Amino acid sequence: MTSSILLHTCCAPCSTHVITELKKNYTVTLFFYNPNVHPEEEYNKRLEETKKIANALEAPLIEGNYDPKSWFNTVKSHEKAKEGGERCKLCFKLRLEKTVKLAKEKPFDFFTTTLTVSPYKNAEIISQIGRELEKKHNIKFLSSNFKKKDGYNKSIQLSRKHNLYRQHYCGCIYSK
Repeated sequence: MTSSILLHTCCAPCSTHVITELKKNYTVTLFFYNPNVHPEEEYNKRLEETKKIANALEAPLIEGNYDPKSWFNTVKSHEKAKEGGERCKLCFKLRLEKTVKLAKEKPFDFFTTTLTVSPYKNAEIISQIGRELEKKHNIKFLSSNFKKKDGYNKSIQLSRKHNLYRQHYCGCIYSK
């Protein structure tokens, strides 16, 4: 029997290659939870594109609630932090914490995230957060740097193939 994995999905373009890779060994379910994305129109556009790729790659999608207030509360006093700094760590933890709780509740065998496919995100920091949550919640985190083996470029190619909207910022109002 194949293990199940809950994949936190930041956006459709980043998820393309990750879903393809994970489906080789897991039953994959997507979880779109991104309260950091602003404005709401951008959030809705990313959600619609994620629905499109979930359908195309035959992966079930769970939609998290859009709760920007929780994100603003989480990153409060870190608004001026440099990109990749403390604000980003807090953002990663917020989204992965919600993912692991859902993974435990359903239950899934593993959880992971598409965030590590981006060359702009530190995979080691993300994996460290995932491992901490694994211990705290007693559910396995698949630690992976999806940008390796040309993963980011493969995600770009797959995004073009599926005609996906590609954003030019992580979604955070402070990174725009």
